[in-house]
Amino acid sequence: MNIKKGDIVIIKKGKDKSKTGKVIKVFPSKDQVVVESLNLVKKIQKAKKQGEKGEIVAVPRPIARANVMLVCPHCKKPTRIGYQKDNGTKIRICKKCNAKIS
Repeated sequence: MNIKKGDIVIIKKGKDKSKTGKVIKVFPSKDQVVVESLNLVKKIQKAKKQGEKGEIVAVPRPIARANVMLVCPHCKKPTRIGYQKDNGTKIRICKKCNAKIS
């Protein structure tokens, strides 16, 4: 999977189309990512102690990796990712500006 935790991505499909956010969790086996404060779903949370009230909270849900695209930190454009070998280590590069993506 070419998207990692901490990357800035743009959503290409769905209700949050063209919004950007930071990846907070990655599920490589399911090919999904969770983006901070995007793709929110309302969830009812029961009271934990007697006397407290339950509440409705907004929770970010996973989105398919195919529906997000990495935003290059150098050129600030949505881009595809390429790979290069640098002293025996594999590094990600931006396909638009050829800058290294950490």
